[in-house]
Amino acid sequence: MRLASLGSGSKGNGTLVRAGDTLVLVDCGFTLRETTQRLASLGLAPEDLSAVLITHEHGDHVRGAGALARKHGTPLYSTFGTARAVSGKAAGFHGADWREVRPGRGFPLADLMVTPVTVPHDALEPCQYRFGWRGRELGVLTDLGSVTPHVVAAYQDCDALVLECNHEPELLAVGPYPASLKRRVGGNLGHLSNQQAATLLAQCNLDRLQHLVLSHLSEQNNTPAHALDQVHRVMDIGQERIRVASQRHGFDWLEIH
Repeated sequence: MRLASLGSGSKGNGTLVRAGDTLVLVDCGFTLRETTQRLASLGLAPEDLSAVLITHEHGDHVRGAGALARKHGTPLYSTFGTARAVSGKAAGFHGADWREVRPGRGFPLADLMVTPVTVPHDALEPCQYRFGWRGRELGVLTDLGSVTPHVVAAYQDCDALVLECNHEPELLAVGPYPASLKRRVGGNLGHLSNQQAATLLAQCNLDRLQHLVLSHLSEQNNTPAHALDQVHRVMDIGQERIRVASQRHGFDWLEIH
């Protein structure tokens, strides 16, 4: 199993997961044109995708999904709530081969076993995903405002984890966002801070973790140095396993052995 990213941040998100002959894209937050260009940078085309899985309806996760699915006939998976939230909008799934996922109910997708996981976020029916293949587990966990026991149980035993480190609270407090947006980002239905991400990691099986990718960093309210500082306090051994995803380039392929 392998993973890579087309980009990670408030301007657009897309994570690739490959296992055997199966290639899925988790979220499609770029326009169809930009998604195609970013796939090409990894030697891929939209036609190579087995499916697109959507986590929730915010634009930086769903912007190009409907257009890609309609043009290339790619199956599009989301919760009913997410599909309803974009109904009638430019990013809607009308005319696409849409298929419902239900949080907590795993399902096979070609070579992969996919488990949607409920998370606390300010969307209609958000979920994140865990992928299984030949005894290996990959977790994608971004866009949640708090670490719940349910989330810990779902992600504590992964071989690779894409984990949100959205903001540093002190930088958010003095940053350019209006007060209402600061409350939203820092609230229980917003985004994980570096400290919250570290708290989750402290409850994970770090000996099993081959790759940790810090993702969805805010360009205004965080820096890689701030995120790494908090995570290094938990992962004081094996820090070479840690990478930071960028908005512009995401990250290149990582192999799970």
